[in-house]
Amino acid sequence: MKVSEVPQDITYYDGEKRACYALDDKGNYVVVTSTGWETEAIVNELAVEDLAAILEETRKAVLAGAKSPLCYYMELRQMNPEILGKTAGIAVFRVKRHFRPEIFSRLKPSVLKRYARALAVSMEELQTVPQPPKGR
Repeated sequence: MKVSEVPQDITYYDGEKRACYALDDKGNYVVVTSTGWETEAIVNELAVEDLAAILEETRKAVLAGAKSPLCYYMELRQMNPEILGKTAGIAVFRVKRHFRPEIFSRLKPSVLKRYARALAVSMEELQTVPQPPKGR
């Protein structure tokens, strides 16, 4: 896309602008600001709705006793087991094992503390069943 073609359709970013790369007259990539465009807004809205639906499914699985709260908070932070494991300093196979409620409930406080720090939640919050989203 050329500099003159960078969309300025909407103010999707609440009056802010975001950086986009575009080609200048010489064919070089340059940074150009954009207020956003309708297609981007639609795609972002759909992605947010999909993430919310996945998170709600996980919340229900936690309430049903099929998964541990660790799964919920991992998805809330948009992490996967590999990222959570690296962030918490815990092997990926152990992270996946801790998704089982019966294993998670027996974790030592030191392990819970590492998860809580990695997920930016308190240890108490990490051990509780998440509440339903507001407005539902």
